[in-house]
Amino acid sequence: MKSLARTLAACCLIALTSFGARAQPRDLMLAVSEGTSGGLDHARVIAKYGGLADTIGRALNSKVKVVFAREFATLENEMIKGSFDFVFARPSDYPARGVRDNGYRFVASAAPDGQCLIIVAEDSPIRALEQAKGKRWVLPEQVSYMSKFCTAELRDRGIRISNEKVQYVREQGAVVFYLDNKLSDVGALASYSGPARQLEKTRHRVLHRSIQQPYFPLVAASRITPEQVRAIQTELKSLSDTEAGKAILKTIGIQAFDTQSERRLQALLPWLQRD
Repeated sequence: MKSLARTLAACCLIALTSFGARAQPRDLMLAVSEGTSGGLDHARVIAKYGGLADTIGRALNSKVKVVFAREFATLENEMIKGSFDFVFARPSDYPARGVRDNGYRFVASAAPDGQCLIIVAEDSPIRALEQAKGKRWVLPEQVSYMSKFCTAELRDRGIRISNEKVQYVREQGAVVFYLDNKLSDVGALASYSGPARQLEKTRHRVLHRSIQQPYFPLVAASRITPEQVRAIQTELKSLSDTEAGKAILKTIGIQAFDTQSERRLQALLPWLQRD
């Protein structure tokens, strides 16, 4: 009888322990992608975006861990599988597809918005965008988001890149190199790229600024409820109100979070793909 009682007690203890383990809330995951800008390893990404993870965690009363999504294929595949609770990523077409195709909810995008900058050398005789027709172009690699962004913008301005003489380059810094060495006449850059921030120093002139599109969107998996999304948005909007919050924004490299750009993000993919 005593043996039976001991066995029953042990089974109850195991059951309670198992229930307690299941009841423990799991850490949430924030996946971050900086596109092809490079230069960061996992540890630096955790340090850079830890403040954002803490802000999201504070809104949900949960622990949020930063995960570095270095490769685009990994980012997309894990979004399809729903592995990430949150994705904060550029280029913007990845979060946009997450919202359109994989049930992710829009949370916010970064301010300022992104643009395609059409640039020329400071001494270039080209003074208007229409004068760039028939010239030698240099763009980011053809499969990249920014190349598609610039192509869509130029399409809307009456320039079909498929009809132009175009050199595609992997790094946006190479766009500046091609212009400097007279290998191309006109180039295209992301407004948020390193070379774009140095144009005055490198003596290049912005010939045209595209329409603005959502930059660095933050999206949440479908298991994050609308109420939770609203709580996160409240925390994100308040970051610019405190010195600690401003420091988080500065570390990320943005000015604020925009929680009103959901419809614009939904319209991004159709705009990119329009003939």
